[in-house]
Amino acid sequence: MNQTKNETQNHELVGTIAGAGMGAATGVGGTVAAVSSLGVAGLSGPGIVSGLAALGGGSMLGGLVVATGGTALLVGGLGYAGYCIAKKLKNDAA
Repeated sequence: MNQTKNETQNHELVGTIAGAGMGAATGVGGTVAAVSSLGVAGLSGPGIVSGLAALGGGSMLGGLVVATGGTALLVGGLGYAGYCIAKKLKNDAA
């Protein structure tokens, strides 16, 4: 496999962008699904408020913190794990 440095950087950039996009989509989808399924079903005003309150242990603000913070930690952790795996595979191949 004889790639130039530019080609390798382009492949890494494409992988990074794809991973970030998939992670964001998964995080947003999971958060929306959790909020809509807890409390009053659906994504109407009462559904969102009751879903966030159920997620946050009775507090809508707590639910918002759990939903956004948990998603950010999950996506960040998965992204970092993917980076570490890719780096190890690259070092093993060299």
